[in-house]
Amino acid sequence: QGQEKLSCNPKKENGTHVVLCELGNPMKAGARITVDMELSVSGLEDIGEAITFHLQLRSKNSPSPSNASVTVTVPVEAEAEMELRGNSLPATTVLPTSWHWVEGSQRLEDHGIKVEHVYELHNKGPSTVSGVTLSIVIPHLLGDHVLLYLLELGTEGGMNCSHHPPLNPAQV
Repeated sequence: QGQEKLSCNPKKENGTHVVLCELGNPMKAGARITVDMELSVSGLEDIGEAITFHLQLRSKNSPSPSNASVTVTVPVEAEAEMELRGNSLPATTVLPTSWHWVEGSQRLEDHGIKVEHVYELHNKGPSTVSGVTLSIVIPHLLGDHVLLYLLELGTEGGMNCSHHPPLNPAQV
């Protein structure tokens, strides 16, 4: 006839999170009720593609005529907006046409003009992300000639990087 709020109590049972809701006591024989439940679940970043709820209606009457149960699977969709920012220092570099790489030199200036590329990957949310792969391809050869001599690669924020070709092959 009317709408009532249920009193529900969360607890752990055999390693499973259980929420017990009391629907009414006593309930008349043959009574029909409809229950709408809204559940808020956190920590779903690494849960996979779906979460499954097992719902069971239990009676405290002895003996219980039925313990009807149903399984509901809800797809999990994480949403996060990623943003990549990048810049080069200096922003513009002009190489002299008469410049040549000095083979065997250990001085940085004999290998070219220093250019630093900085990239920042930002998660604008609303969800957290994991397992992100960012591939940056930097042309280091022009034919058989060195275009960019890759000196070092640094990261911040617990990232893992792999690189090809090897960094600083002449040990400058």
